[in-house]
Amino acid sequence: MRVRLHPEAVAEARAARRWYAERDPQVGAAFMDELDRAVALVARMPRTWPSFEAGTRRVLFKRFPYYLIYRERDDAVEVVAVMHARRYPGYWRHR
Repeated sequence: MRVRLHPEAVAEARAARRWYAERDPQVGAAFMDELDRAVALVARMPRTWPSFEAGTRRVLFKRFPYYLIYRERDDAVEVVAVMHARRYPGYWRHR
């Protein structure tokens, strides 16, 4: 299935990668690898993960405290947030 990323989700991913990369470039790259893995998984099997809030589902990253929040559309999976698991829950609901 095709995957679309909300512009704010892209900004969140870039900010997280930048934060990790400033501390260690390898960790920044590992964050992006984890994001790519999560996107590939939801593209292949979007109904695998449990329902979350506001008609979405979420995938917890294995190594980082982040969720990939997404919803299924007719023609694609829409990633609405790359959310830190311990900060500001629900801020993305308006998307």
